[in-house]
Amino acid sequence: MRSPIPLKKRKSDYIYLSFFVLNLSFITYVVDIEQIVIFNPAQFNYPIWPLPFLVDMVHWWGSNFDPLQWARPVWWKATIWLDVVFFGPYYALAIFAFIRGKDWIRIPTIIYSTMLFTNVFIIMSEEYWGPHATHSPLVVTLANAPWFLFPLFLILKMWKHEHPFTVESYD
Repeated sequence: MRSPIPLKKRKSDYIYLSFFVLNLSFITYVVDIEQIVIFNPAQFNYPIWPLPFLVDMVHWWGSNFDPLQWARPVWWKATIWLDVVFFGPYYALAIFAFIRGKDWIRIPTIIYSTMLFTNVFIIMSEEYWGPHATHSPLVVTLANAPWFLFPLFLILKMWKHEHPFTVESYD
């Protein structure tokens, strides 16, 4: 029989939870949704969601720092769809599992982290050397660093511990 380790004793998990909440509440269903509902950021009508000020924020970032986000090639949109369809639901499950100490999230976390790292590696390669390379590589690198680093940290956490959230109980 296994018992969950209380969240207050797993302090590093607060950092992961913050990352999941940011992604669920802002990145996936604001930034990414904008790129699905607006085909051409140079000519569009504001959608119902995201709200106009959020659309403007995403467009400001794309037009000032991230030409890839502005260009929106097909392969880029494919990564956006993966985020919306798969990563969004993962974030909701991960928030629950990390708070409640559920070990069943271990394998989905390894799969998610591997996919996210691969996507970000490909995106950053385009950002540096592709036809839509950024003119601000340091800014774009720093902005994308969490999506490069968190998957590595999550893989290490889950790989090291077969039961990352529980301990053997002898009740």
